[in-house]
Amino acid sequence: MLPRNFARAHAARGAGWFYAAVAAAVVLVTVTSIWSSAPSRATRIAEPKTRAHYVGQATCASCHRAEAEKWSGSDHALAMQAVTEQSVLGNFDDATFTYAGVTSTFYKRGAAFFVRTDGADGALHDYKIAYVFGVHPLQQYLVAFPDGRLQPLGIAWDSRAKSDGGQRWFHLYPDQRVTHTDPLHWTGRNQNWNFMCASCHSTNLQRNYDAAQDRYATTWSDINVSCEACHGPGSRHVGWANAPKTNGTTPDDPTKGLLALTRAAEGAWQITSATQHTARWTGQPRSSDELDTCAQCHARSRPIANANEPGRPLLDTHMPVLLEPGMYFSDGQVLDEVFEYGSFTQSKMHREGVRCSDCHDPHSAKLLRAKGNATCTSCHRVSTFDAPEHHHHAPGTEAASCVNCHMPKKNYMVVDGRRDHSFRVPRPDISAASGAPNACTQCHTTKSAQWAADAVARWYGPIRRQKPHYAAAIDAARRGLPNAERSLVAAATNRDLGPMVRATALSLLADYLSPSSLPAIETGATDDDPLVRAAAARTLAALPVQERLRVGAALLGDPVRAVRIEAARALAGTPPTLLAATQREELEHATTELIAAEMASAERPESHLNLATLYARLGRASDAEAALRTALRLDPRFVPAIVNLADLYRDQRRDGEGETLLRQAIAIAPDSAEAMHSLGLLLVRQRRNDEAVAVLRQAAALAPDVPQYRFAYGLALKSIGDAAGAEEQLRQAGGTSP
Repeated sequence: MLPRNFARAHAARGAGWFYAAVAAAVVLVTVTSIWSSAPSRATRIAEPKTRAHYVGQATCASCHRAEAEKWSGSDHALAMQAVTEQSVLGNFDDATFTYAGVTSTFYKRGAAFFVRTDGADGALHDYKIAYVFGVHPLQQYLVAFPDGRLQPLGIAWDSRAKSDGGQRWFHLYPDQRVTHTDPLHWTGRNQNWNFMCASCHSTNLQRNYDAAQDRYATTWSDINVSCEACHGPGSRHVGWANAPKTNGTTPDDPTKGLLALTRAAEGAWQITSATQHTARWTGQPRSSDELDTCAQCHARSRPIANANEPGRPLLDTHMPVLLEPGMYFSDGQVLDEVFEYGSFTQSKMHREGVRCSDCHDPHSAKLLRAKGNATCTSCHRVSTFDAPEHHHHAPGTEAASCVNCHMPKKNYMVVDGRRDHSFRVPRPDISAASGAPNACTQCHTTKSAQWAADAVARWYGPIRRQKPHYAAAIDAARRGLPNAERSLVAAATNRDLGPMVRATALSLLADYLSPSSLPAIETGATDDDPLVRAAAARTLAALPVQERLRVGAALLGDPVRAVRIEAARALAGTPPTLLAATQREELEHATTELIAAEMASAERPESHLNLATLYARLGRASDAEAALRTALRLDPRFVPAIVNLADLYRDQRRDGEGETLLRQAIAIAPDSAEAMHSLGLLLVRQRRNDEAVAVLRQAAALAPDVPQYRFAYGLALKSIGDAAGAEEQLRQAGGTSP
């Protein structure tokens, strides 16, 4: 189902999800040739002589009947369906629903289902329902548009039982007023199925986006999430199964002709002694194949490849979001709709080798291996953990359920409760310090975090409350506290923390780097986890060019695509005289991959902004301007692109045009501190100091936590003779007195 908070994040933060920076752009020409010529340095898959193709779920089911039967009726099987009387759960018997002053009517005409609702122009139109999307606890409805777009209605059907509050129409933004002018209106780019949802709701999804025409010709082999969505195309597997037998056995092929999830590691989770309370994996080392496969859909991420590549490491095809503000609380708990991967890779379970199928049946895709606490106690000793001495609640109650303390639930899309998969020990003491939630007060809603922290200290002893947590480092970095650098270094180099945490700490170090923290970046660049290496590569951009090259050159040839492209981003613009011949070649190849990775999301204006930044650093101003123009063609109200285009004009001595653009940006987004700041600097350059002071004051007020805005405001005050005001602003910005 469409991640609605995800779409809000796009609209609110502009390019934040795409790691966009502040500058300029790229051309759309030759993108196909760039992609096809980019070398794949990954070593995990040998290219076969013949390319496998998809055979469809029915072919798989003809042999794998037991798995197909379990899969039938699962969330994966029902992820998307054609419209029929059976598949449509909502009330289309002339039912009405009113939202933001618009009354929508759901009705049938023969065998077809329709909605009369507001379109992109704000007027009422009749739309035929093309597909149903999801099934429980809500179902959405897709409308097809002539340009190939499928758009899900903002009004959804609550498919829960009536006794649970369901069997009703509801809007996915009930506390807002989303009209046809809002970027989150159901007809808009931020609610587009083809890009936002399709690849995780259908099998062998090919978006087939035409960048020149801004339209789609999207296809799939199975409408839902079927066998080949996880295992890869099945034609060679069918060939393996049908090959002539030798002594009654099939040919010796450990992959069985499949690209992904071919064989589980042999071993078991075991408790082997009376003093051991938690099972340990015994057997072959567990690979990341399964997690990488699941995470392609169960991670908040952006695509960095424009084609299906089953069996690749996750970071060859996607770039996961780290523990960013607005996405996660400072202690790593979920805030926005980030799915499971980011939480799970913080956990001790991940570090110990637990994989998704240890708890979930991979074919039914929604069932736990056992009911209640039994899933947890299959590895955690019952007498130790499923006991009042551990959980301090009445046995058999909801309060004694493992998941309610260690996997608290949060609702998304109004009614869809999802559990945090970091399996964290509740830390109400951290809540008291940072404001992050905790499982205790989510149930005891009238109590304070301090009350819960005191209870934990009574139960488990005061030392429990003093155990360090990476929340302190992330919180310090977000708030710009003096101890941030030291705390981030400690978190980034702590091998007891998961890769998601170490990567986040490295990424935050970019704002605090000094000679004392550089070794942490060097260590991260050689980490065995590609997520950490990619974060280290991204942080290199904050270093002087010589240090950047010394640490990052080796990452240009990394076996994982995400690491290579982040190294290319950081090293873009490095003077060729500093590069050895092999380094120049690797940087060229990695830059080609970076361009292709951005063009994997060519329908998003953020990607063109990212490419504009890259090309500006490479000194290709005309390409930069072209990319920014493309971003604005896709979204004329995309303020980051407007601001960056004005910044590009500054370098070309075109401040007159730049001022027009910046005032346009402020008219679109009066609360844009970035646009205000840029306009203020432009006015300073033109020596219109009184005007500049007023505008820079607004920028600093809109973003009081951004030091450079205060610094610029302070210098502007100094220019008009307000020494006291300047000193105060510079002090708050961390500068020196004038």
